[in-house]
Amino acid sequence: MKNQKKEILANLCYTERVYERINKKLDTTLSKGEIETLISTILKETDHSNFSKTGKNFYITNQKRNIRLTINANTFRIITVDLLSKLFSK
Repeated sequence: MKNQKKEILANLCYTERVYERINKKLDTTLSKGEIETLISTILKETDHSNFSKTGKNFYITNQKRNIRLTINANTFRIITVDLLSKLFSK
């Protein structure tokens, strides 16, 4: 997954709606730039062993930040973020 991590970092992109979705999921009011910085930081600090590919998506899990990123494996578009505490409390 080391190569995928580099490829994701180099090609990561966003849609207008995903900024709203991320703020809603994280219950924040971050600007586009702040969201992009947060996602980039999470990707950089997450060990490649916490990157997995299932179907058409990459899932990046960062226990320290209590967050999971979902990224489309073909377009490298961020789809959503989830708080791990909410994922496992369902």
